[in-house]
Amino acid sequence: MKRILSVLIIGAFLSNTIALAAAPVFEGHAEYTDQYKQDTSDLFTGEVEHLERKDIINMTVSQVLDGSINMEGDEFFAEVTNEVYGDKGVIIPKGTIAHGKITHSGDPKNLGRSAWLELGFDYLITPDGREIPIEGKMTTKLHPAVETTKIIAQDVGYTMVGGAAGGFLALNWLGLEAAIASHGYTIAGGAAVGGVIGLGMALIRKGNEVLIAPGDQIRVKINTTVPLPVYKDTALQQHELFYPGLDINISNIEHEEDPFGEFNTITITVMLSNMSDKSFSGLDMALVNDYNKVFRPSIFGDTKLMFMHLNPGEKKVGRISFAVDNIDRSFWLTFFDRRSGSAITKISLDNAYRNVSDKTKKKNLKKRKQKTNFKKEADLLDEI
Repeated sequence: MKRILSVLIIGAFLSNTIALAAAPVFEGHAEYTDQYKQDTSDLFTGEVEHLERKDIINMTVSQVLDGSINMEGDEFFAEVTNEVYGDKGVIIPKGTIAHGKITHSGDPKNLGRSAWLELGFDYLITPDGREIPIEGKMTTKLHPAVETTKIIAQDVGYTMVGGAAGGFLALNWLGLEAAIASHGYTIAGGAAVGGVIGLGMALIRKGNEVLIAPGDQIRVKINTTVPLPVYKDTALQQHELFYPGLDINISNIEHEEDPFGEFNTITITVMLSNMSDKSFSGLDMALVNDYNKVFRPSIFGDTKLMFMHLNPGEKKVGRISFAVDNIDRSFWLTFFDRRSGSAITKISLDNAYRNVSDKTKKKNLKKRKQKTNFKKEADLLDEI
């Protein structure tokens, strides 16, 4: 029975093979015509600006770059966090992806010299799919003069601590009476010895490993001049959701630290006009990012609107703060329906930020520069 089944299967296979061989083969080719070219008339104004040499693009990396793990030649991607403007409008939108490589690196050294990474960038991919060749560079290495000043300042700190410790030991070992009898020379001598100990600590002290994590702001200097088309404002508008009668106008967006020093708070100044059939409260509001992660109002920021009640026919003006995980993501100020839990209105912060004053934008950028810190936190397990 098995032999009969095998013969039948082989016969069927051979007959199919012969039929396929006898079938005609159709030949053709693919042709790219203007009909299939992307229509860019809805994206660009027709004007051309230039990304100039020495221009700075603010980005954040998409994965951790660890000086103790990553090597020269490792590839990574970064995301543009602020729109880049020419004289006539936006030429690189927020959300543009940059391709980069680690070009050079240095290990932490004695005398407190920290590790460093140098990153190179060779092209951008815009949200509309264009690939733009660039030449960009970013390094965490301090200028030698700044590095030396930083080390000297830290070494003086170590020496002072050593001196204080030495003086304290002299007082404990020789006693207060000896200090009085020698007119304080025992304490001075102990402080001198302590100072030497402190300097020794400074000399053998090793610098920090470098760590760049998602959310850390990096500033990339452009080394080439690149002509780029100017985007229409309408092409960069984020999608929004509106509820009939609920009017929301965001007039200011500030980036702030929380009480613990974390740069993670977005404070919004907003005017609310409720001519709808629903009542709202501050607890119905949240920020939702582009990963659909929800952030409720923070008790550590401005809470003026957090506990408000907005009934039909009422208007409210005030500020409200939200603590988020990454201040550089795209966010929507969202109102939720209490019964269903679904979003009924979503207002884009990116759209609103274009109308924020230049003074506020410069202030936000200045704060972000001050918070740049690429030091790797010490692992407590390494201390054991």
